[in-house]
Amino acid sequence: MAGVSRSGWALGLLAAAVLAADQLSKLAVGRFTSPGSFQVIIPGILNLVHTSNPGVAFGLFADSQAPWRAPLLIVFSVIVIGLIIWMLWTHRSGGVLGSYGLASILGGAAGNVVDRVFHRSVTDFIDFHLGSYHWYTFNVADTAIVIGAALVILELLRDGRRVGQEHA
Repeated sequence: MAGVSRSGWALGLLAAAVLAADQLSKLAVGRFTSPGSFQVIIPGILNLVHTSNPGVAFGLFADSQAPWRAPLLIVFSVIVIGLIIWMLWTHRSGGVLGSYGLASILGGAAGNVVDRVFHRSVTDFIDFHLGSYHWYTFNVADTAIVIGAALVILELLRDGRRVGQEHA
């Protein structure tokens, strides 16, 4: 592809690496554990729990039996993926942090949409807790999405400070 910059290739590779890591980890969990299995990895902090989430983040809509749930989530995800690709392609992603953040979100969103298309639900398996605080079970794609969102927020905060300094 002529015209794709070195940073463009790096962003594409990051998104592809996130997608691959997500799908390989889910494949391993599916192959080596049974649904509902529970294994302590680090006592009191980290468990491996093979779950399936037909809903969205934090189990929202997981109990819904509506026939439109899976197709709607797939369509919404594809729209978000298209928007992110457009932002990256047209250089509307901000600076370096925003670009790498969006590439990370892109790979994670793609990983979860692959699950929805082929399984109508997303495989989750990372069960993290500290003391009485317990996170919802998540996966590699979710981790990449959260890290990507944090990078985008950092980019926005950094740019906001620059704009504030220019007007001071």
